[in-house]
Amino acid sequence: MVVVRLLLLILFISFGIGHTPAQDTTVSSTGPSPVVEKEIEVAMGIDVIEKVEFDFNPKMTIGNENLLRLILVPQKREIIVKGLKPGKTTILIRDNLGDVRLKYTVSVTASGKSNIVAELRELIGDVEGLEIGIKGGKVFVGGEIVVPDDIGRVQLVLENYKEVLAIIELSPQTQRVIARKMTDELAKNNLKDVTVRIVNKDYWLEGVVSSDGKKKLAVDIAKAFLPPTISSLSSQSGRYDGKDKPGEILDFIAVNEKKEPQPAPKMVKITAQFVELTKNYGKVFAFKWAPLMGQDNSQIQIGQTAQGNVTSSSSGTLSATISNLFPKLNAAKTAGYARIIQSGMVITRDQKQASINKQTSTPYAVGTGEFTKAAEATVGLTLSVTPRILEQEKVELQLSFNVTLQVGSDASIRTGNDINTNIVVKSKESAAMGGVVQNQSVTDYDKTDPAPINANAGGQVASPLFRLLRSKNYTTSKTQFVMFVTPEVIESASTGTEEIRKKFRRRE
Repeated sequence: MVVVRLLLLILFISFGIGHTPAQDTTVSSTGPSPVVEKEIEVAMGIDVIEKVEFDFNPKMTIGNENLLRLILVPQKREIIVKGLKPGKTTILIRDNLGDVRLKYTVSVTASGKSNIVAELRELIGDVEGLEIGIKGGKVFVGGEIVVPDDIGRVQLVLENYKEVLAIIELSPQTQRVIARKMTDELAKNNLKDVTVRIVNKDYWLEGVVSSDGKKKLAVDIAKAFLPPTISSLSSQSGRYDGKDKPGEILDFIAVNEKKEPQPAPKMVKITAQFVELTKNYGKVFAFKWAPLMGQDNSQIQIGQTAQGNVTSSSSGTLSATISNLFPKLNAAKTAGYARIIQSGMVITRDQKQASINKQTSTPYAVGTGEFTKAAEATVGLTLSVTPRILEQEKVELQLSFNVTLQVGSDASIRTGNDINTNIVVKSKESAAMGGVVQNQSVTDYDKTDPAPINANAGGQVASPLFRLLRSKNYTTSKTQFVMFVTPEVIESASTGTEEIRKKFRRRE
């Protein structure tokens, strides 16, 4: 009997062990999702926003409604938790099917940590990439700073909060922007063969330069763009054993000393213009009344005879004619205007003198009759200049400019205009080198005779019975000239050829 009972007991136990696992491992594919549990800490006066990954049922279960209050934002799947009293409670969140999907264990605190969080949010809460809050009973500031200028402000604030846990690093994207700025500045300083890239949060300078001085210059330029140092999380935890701190400049520039070719000297194009403006005006009015007594060949002779008697004789008839019996008037106006433009252009190397000369000769006669001889009048333009290129595209010009012009139609009358100066002009800008303005005004009274008296056939000048002359002659003239100069720094003398070809319609 005992043996039979033992056999039955063994069969019963083996049947139970073999049957139970089959029931436990059976899981329905349509069963409810597992419940996710989270712990959060809420400081009184500081709201906490929690994101929910599913569409939740607005009817939530709060263990102790006296400790906290919920604000629901279903459209954004957000829950705002407000602490009311210190304590600990739970929040059960269900989905639209009524199943519990999320369980929060909330600890509401009223310590000074909430005030610290409020202060930090007021001081550095606007810094992009930072998060400020309370976790594990500690106030923390974490994230990746995007703007390098914000690093100094964050560090200055955190120095006054030693108990705050700082989990801050510089954003990798920000480091790439800084590296790009370093490369651009190196290129501006003729270090185009040096590049910057980010390796393990360090700035690697790579490339080839021709001297140790240029290598030092590249390193100094890169250091100027470094933001304030932020230790990495591995450094803060004491687990970083590298020789250099992350975020520093690492120099891998090779020096290949060779004589660099001298750059071609720059050229300077100098254009000088001479502009002369002449205006004149004359007005005359004259009144003359001078009647003349004209005589013919009639004569009267009075003499003495041999006996001593006085005798007289006449031939012809005594006669006379009065001319210019009526007054003579003369009124006239004259005016003139002229503008003369002379232009010269020359190209030369830096600190090399250049000159350009254009002359025109006009022959004319001097004297009359057998004493006539030929002469020559020369007019034209002469430009002599020595340029020197200065900083900021400025050009110093030591310049001499001369223009000789013919006055009116008389080739023997010429006017000269000379300027010798030393000026500084910015490239492609024009400057007035100098000029003269001359005004002349003349008024003559009773000098203009509208009808001058000429000699008669016998070569004698007739005498007027009386003479009345009134006249006024007013003449005014204005002459001014200005000289302009325009320097332009160019790389080659061929610069501007296309524009000249267009002016002359040249075709190749």
